Amino acid sequence: MPPDSIPAPALDSLTTPLAWSDAGGAILGCNAAFSRWLGVSARRLPGWPLAGLDAGDGRLAAALARTTMDESLRLRRTRLRYADGEERFADLWLSRLDDGGWLLEVHPVDEFPGDDPALLLPSALSASLKGLAHELRNPLAGVKGAAQLLARRLDHGNAGNGDSRELVALIGSEVDRLTALLDQLLTPAPPRAHAALNIHAVLERVLRLAESEAGWAVRLVRDYDPSLPEFAGDADRLMQAVWNLVRNAIEAGATQVTLRTRAEHSVRIADAVHAIALRLEIGDDGRGVPEELAEQLFLPLVSGRAEGSGLGLALAQQVAREHRGSLAYRSRPGHTVFTLLLPMPIEPEAVSE
Repeated sequence: MPPDSIPAPALDSLTTPLAWSDAGGAILGCNAAFSRWLGVSARRLPGWPLAGLDAGDGRLAAALARTTMDESLRLRRTRLRYADGEERFADLWLSRLDDGGWLLEVHPVDEFPGDDPALLLPSALSASLKGLAHELRNPLAGVKGAAQLLARRLDHGNAGNGDSRELVALIGSEVDRLTALLDQLLTPAPPRAHAALNIHAVLERVLRLAESEAGWAVRLVRDYDPSLPEFAGDADRLMQAVWNLVRNAIEAGATQVTLRTRAEHSVRIADAVHAIALRLEIGDDGRGVPEELAEQLFLPLVSGRAEGSGLGLALAQQVAREHRGSLAYRSRPGHTVFTLLLPMPIEPEAVSE
């Protein structure tokens, strides 16, 4: 039934897209403008969960869970879609109806029609990145060859200590990882199958890179939960995401960076509740996120530094989504924390106990 018993013809005469649901969040109907804007027949929407329209980071689902009876909430730059349809980008007004249901008011954002700027790069930039990837392959091959030559000299001459050998191995592994990233830019391939990984092994690789780059200028603190089990994921992608976050902290003038891992129970990520999830926090005491960038921080090409590419956080968020997780942050000068939540499966033996 339309909100407040407004006749359906009156709602259909409005140009603002509107949809309404019952108290449980199941869509009861919409006006013609909403149906046209979302690109789906109004007859298909009833019964569909309102939160299921969220094609982004779960902000709509979170808002439905916390909005009080007399509260209205605005969600800026939110992605919506129905099932596998084309995505739409809009500002949303969410408010309660007298019967406990919801009214969703949609204000399309014309700057990004049909595209999510957090996921899609302009075609010209994509072409430029492919050109850059092609040009970087030869220098990387040279660095790889030099690292291999140095490793052989260390082995045959018994020169250098263990740290030297470890650094040479780190150079080789990082060249391999960068080469794989460039190959993916030149010839995109389906995502790799996830495999069992130890998150702390991933973090140790990140910290080794941070030690090599920052030296003694930054104190790196480990606050690990050693009881965390292995889980399925892409170790290289997670390593890249965390390294982006740690490097951002270093470049923001941090003198201390803390990596903290914990298990969190009954966690809602997007529209799903997970019995247990990994909570990984990357905290620092740097300058913090500039206030003017707060609402656009995860968009590509948005950076608080003149020399920054603005791609690191967008990539980190994408890696979180690839693992059915989320990435969020809180920040003030001197205290910034990025939080990565990743769902973890419950072992069968743990359930039986």
